[in-house]
Amino acid sequence: MDHGLTFLGIETSCDDTAAAVVRRLSDGGALILSSVVEGQAELHAAFGGVVPEIAARAHAEKIDHAVEAALSAASVSLADLDGIAVTAGPGLIGGLLSGLMLAKGLAAATGLPMVGVNHLAGHALTPRLTDAVAYPYLMLLVSGGHCQFLAVEGPETFHRLGSTIDDAPGEAFDKIAKLLALPQPGGPHVEREAALGDLARFRFPRPLLDRPGCDLSFSGLKTAVLRARDEIIAQKGGLTVQDRRDLCAGFQAAVADVLAEKTRRALAAFPAPVIAVAGGVAANGAIRARLQAVADQAGARFLAPPLKLCTDNAAMIAWAGIERHLAGGVDDATLSVRSRWPLDAAAVPLIGSGKRGAKA
Repeated sequence: MDHGLTFLGIETSCDDTAAAVVRRLSDGGALILSSVVEGQAELHAAFGGVVPEIAARAHAEKIDHAVEAALSAASVSLADLDGIAVTAGPGLIGGLLSGLMLAKGLAAATGLPMVGVNHLAGHALTPRLTDAVAYPYLMLLVSGGHCQFLAVEGPETFHRLGSTIDDAPGEAFDKIAKLLALPQPGGPHVEREAALGDLARFRFPRPLLDRPGCDLSFSGLKTAVLRARDEIIAQKGGLTVQDRRDLCAGFQAAVADVLAEKTRRALAAFPAPVIAVAGGVAANGAIRARLQAVADQAGARFLAPPLKLCTDNAAMIAWAGIERHLAGGVDDATLSVRSRWPLDAAAVPLIGSGKRGAKA
């Protein structure tokens, strides 16, 4: 049996408590031995979004059980591991601390190397975990907190080609769901409603398509949907089921158009043989289809991870830790968490610059 290099991954950056065991085979391939994700949706449902204090407490209660479950499912013990990878940022500080403290304790008790991982790098390196993609490739990282085009040239070498200047698409999906009284997280519910809606009824704006470059914006689109909703309510006294479906369809079509056009521009600026997408919004079927069409037109291979690897998970953290470890990266007990941690530190901040640094 090929024992390769086996890492435990720990992920607690937002509201999913996750642990996984991943093995890098001697031929460079990857094997996910286990992946455990314990969500918190029911804990935050009444608040319309993630409450950091509740998330942190849940992580502290669940993370050791998740690690035990991941080791058991993989049929390995701590003695069989070659290292521990843990998300050190970006994310919610309380949750990140829960995962890091456990990782530090395990590393101290076992003597295993510990590698701090950028959560965004986990997403960005997922194509190498799932499909052994060679460097370089183009990545569209599209999630609840981030949206950016990255030229991925190495495990710690990322060049940002464009980014959102305000809301991320996942955040916009969640806010539209809230506006339309749909459950959270909003992405899957908006997608389901949109599939039954009339695309032609609402023609919402496609922000920044009139400007060159790969930067994106979704705040104005969200406002346009709000105004359309309010106009319907003023006229009818409320929303019908079909009104809601049509609003979702128009919104999703606008997001898909923007992402498709910006992806076309990114491929023109960085004509990589592979364009990959990762992050929670990568699970949206309509958006995947549009990106696939853009890739086909450009003669590039399009890759989207399995749905279970689109959202936050620890398998991607374990793999990113393995890649960083092989590149010589290792951390010690002084490792600290970071609420903000851009992948391309040299890029000019577009959003969230301040005492805590640039958001992306």
